[in-house]
Amino acid sequence: MVDHLTKEKRSWNMSRIRGKNTYPEMRVRSLLHLMGYRFKLHQSNLPGKPDIILKKYKTVIFVNGCYWHRHPNCKYATFPKSNQNYWIEKFDLNKLRDKSNYAKLRRQGWKPQVVWECEIDDSAVFKDKLKKDIAS
Repeated sequence: MVDHLTKEKRSWNMSRIRGKNTYPEMRVRSLLHLMGYRFKLHQSNLPGKPDIILKKYKTVIFVNGCYWHRHPNCKYATFPKSNQNYWIEKFDLNKLRDKSNYAKLRRQGWKPQVVWECEIDDSAVFKDKLKKDIAS
C-alpha cells in the first residue's frame, strides 16, 4: 500500500510526535501529584531516561505509547500497511531497547514500571494500579 501523504507532509506529521510531556504522561503526573507523590522528570543519567522518577520509592515509571512500544493485545498497537519491513525492524528495536533499559535499571536497584497509554482512561482503576506498583 502506498502512503497517501507526500514525503514532506509525512515528515511534518512525524516531527510533531513528542517524546515527553505527552497527554498520557501529563495525566499520569497529575494523578500521582493528586495522590501525594512527589517526583522528578526525565533524568538523563538513568537508562532509558524514565518519564517519572520516584526517588523515595526507588521506582521509575515509563509512560509508553501502545503503538510505538507495541502493547500486547492492544487495539492501539496497530501495524502500518506500507513499508512493513522498516516498521517490523523499528518496533523490534524499540522493544529490545526497552528490555535492555529495564534490566539496566534493575541492576542499579531501581524498580521500573510501565504505564500504557490505554490504561489511564479509568482513573479509579489506574490509581489502584499505581499504588500497587509503587508499593511493591
